[in-house]
Amino acid sequence: MKIAKNSVVTIEYTLTDEGGEILDTSKGREPLSYIQGMGNIIPGLENSLDGRLAGDKFMVSVQPADAYGERDEKRVVKVARDRFDGVDELEVGMQFRAEGGSGGSQIVTVTAVENDTVTIDANHPLAGKTLNFDLEVVKVRQATAEEISHGHVLGPGGAL
Repeated sequence: MKIAKNSVVTIEYTLTDEGGEILDTSKGREPLSYIQGMGNIIPGLENSLDGRLAGDKFMVSVQPADAYGERDEKRVVKVARDRFDGVDELEVGMQFRAEGGSGGSQIVTVTAVENDTVTIDANHPLAGKTLNFDLEVVKVRQATAEEISHGHVLGPGGAL
């Protein structure tokens, strides 16, 4: 079966950056399963898998526009330390869920702590990066009606 909209796709992958550093991998874990066409994975990766078959092995580079977008320096801001009430030790690299102006929330990363000021970055950590995937399509099957209604894979390799 070819990968098409509403197929459950199971892949083994290794993700590296432009310098070849491994950022993530399924090795040593369960392969990743997702439903094609549901937006469960980044667009560039999903597009590269369309039409592939179980057993296909290939590499693909995904540009920032088709991954997590370009970095936006307007999303790096300095805030008062007291905005982190209840957090005794603030360290670079810590992540927090922050309320957005439109009522939603987003993850922000602490990039600097200076006296009473904390610099936070609301960009995705992989924003602005070209992502390189070494892929193997392990399995392809039709998604069930229940999986489609839930928007994700149910059972092994997916959410329960």
